[in-house]
Amino acid sequence: MAVDYTVIVVYLAGMLAMGWWGMRRARSKSEFLVAGRRLGPAMYSGTMAAIVLGGASTIGGVGLGYKYGLSGAWMVFTIGLGLLALSVFFSARIARLKVYTVSEMLDLRYGGRAGVISGVVMWAYTLMLAVTSTIAYATIFDVLFDLNRTVAIILGGTIVVAYSTLGGMWSITLTDMVQFVVKTIGVLLLLLPIAVVKAGGFSEMKAKLPTSYFDPLGIGGETIFTYVLIYTFGMLIGQDIWQRVFTARSDTTAKWGGTVAGTYCLVYAIAGAVIGTAAKVLYPKLGSADDAFATIVKDDLPIGIRGLVLAAALAAVMSTSSGALIACATVANNDIWSRLRGVVHRDGEAHDEVKGNRAFILIMGVGVICTAIALNNVVEALTVAYNLLVGGLLVPILGGLLWKRGTAQGALASVIVGGAAVIGLMAAFGILANEPVYYGLLSSLAAYVVVSLATKPTDEAVLAAWRERLAGRTPELASEPAPAHQ
Repeated sequence: MAVDYTVIVVYLAGMLAMGWWGMRRARSKSEFLVAGRRLGPAMYSGTMAAIVLGGASTIGGVGLGYKYGLSGAWMVFTIGLGLLALSVFFSARIARLKVYTVSEMLDLRYGGRAGVISGVVMWAYTLMLAVTSTIAYATIFDVLFDLNRTVAIILGGTIVVAYSTLGGMWSITLTDMVQFVVKTIGVLLLLLPIAVVKAGGFSEMKAKLPTSYFDPLGIGGETIFTYVLIYTFGMLIGQDIWQRVFTARSDTTAKWGGTVAGTYCLVYAIAGAVIGTAAKVLYPKLGSADDAFATIVKDDLPIGIRGLVLAAALAAVMSTSSGALIACATVANNDIWSRLRGVVHRDGEAHDEVKGNRAFILIMGVGVICTAIALNNVVEALTVAYNLLVGGLLVPILGGLLWKRGTAQGALASVIVGGAAVIGLMAAFGILANEPVYYGLLSSLAAYVVVSLATKPTDEAVLAAWRERLAGRTPELASEPAPAHQ
């Protein structure tokens, strides 16, 4: 394993080095939180694909393939569909807003102050997303170094917190681009063909497995529908995804770069399912489907390649973890803490804002690591996060983009009613039940429409400012001096 260890150590050292380099670039709030809104198509596509394809998409996607066959691709496939929908229909408008958070968009659109409540919901979602990604380090480092769970979480989490705190979005962008390349080589170009060959090719796989493993709908229609509700719609409104849209150099970059990333996700989904199906042929009696990825990597790949593929899995986890961490810290600082303190940013405060956001990433990072150590059920935590996100925020966000008659009161009612319904239904039916997101979303929609129609329409001046913002004709919310190197 010495060669494999060397590959991993060099990779981790490179992540820290990029964090240090990114620190020199992040000299303003815009540079630190959204990479100066200057990413071109290639870098934007790679980093967007990296953040949405995390440990759940890699290790979990292979596990679903092991359990269900080709239809196990649906979870990751719906993530790709969500990214495509966001990119084609909404990303250009989102990029032109020049904001930093989803809650700032809600304030602009409705002219109200629903930001703290929506910020709390978004913060809970990003926190749980970061926590579940951090827990995934335990699986990978256990295979690599036979470390116990707590040490593995601390090791992986510390590296991500370090480079994220140092350089903010610039560091995360650079590391994500490397992670995208490593993931593409490790999973698509190496593990996929090797797994299929080891399993005897597709003809041998079909001969040894039930026909249901090759049924595209074998996982079940209700499961696919739930994936669409949670993941496809979740991609449309998550702060972690929007914050990447904000990094695009132009609305054209956001639209077409995101479309490329979404298409890549569809390919990645199918690859994971095929790898899992091959693992089922090779290891038909694994104790857990989620062990399929680690088992096939550990037992069937040659030295060196094994290290690279494990680095690819580590890259998948790190990219999602770092993206969720900066999103969590951005929401905590800009949408909750600053609003509760009533802070109004003035020109010339950019460097202080960088320090403040850097401090929040460090604080949130320590909190994420501690929560990950204490938490046991990853699936339940992630389900709670997505149920709250979709049930509480989907309607007011998309309603604000699509329906002129929506009001601040309607948006606030939608967040409160939808969020309360999701929590109550999870308590009644169980966290993993489908009913909470189904009925929570319907409750949120009903509250939004009824209250909006029953209240005074949004002031025309607010709507006029909103239209100007959508057209990209106004500056961003917090005025900042241009970085010296521009």
